[in-house]
Amino acid sequence: MSTLKERLHADVVSHMKDGNRVALSAVRNVLSEIDTREKAGKTPIHLDDAQITAMLQKEAAKRHETAHIYEEAGEAERAATEIAEAEVIEAYLPEPLTELEVEAIVEEAIASLRAEGVELSLMHMGYVMKPVTEKVAGRFDGKAVSEIVRKRLS
Repeated sequence: MSTLKERLHADVVSHMKDGNRVALSAVRNVLSEIDTREKAGKTPIHLDDAQITAMLQKEAAKRHETAHIYEEAGEAERAATEIAEAEVIEAYLPEPLTELEVEAIVEEAIASLRAEGVELSLMHMGYVMKPVTEKVAGRFDGKAVSEIVRKRLS
């Protein structure tokens, strides 16, 4: 299985062949951002798929925000380009989870901790959040997950 970064590199070539300028620009910008983050600092690092997914979410959000600013300024064409780039980036993100799926993951984490003999209260929120966050990472809003856990523990 190829990594997300390898898939992005392969898609650059396919977008060039297809002549899809918007997608090509978006993917190149994302790859540039990945390279910048990997080379920043004293020692180079290698971003894993989870880190790249988080970065892709931020990049898509930036483009939506920029599109909103362009719309307010009356630049509809530039806003449309930003939205198109955001859609290209969002295509690389994993399928989002529903609230019911997240609640099931929270229930599973709570049940597993209780099976280990941990008596859970609101003070133990971190114990529940850690395994839930690992399973949900990048597929559901973190604040919403926190609220679900908080409700379930109180």
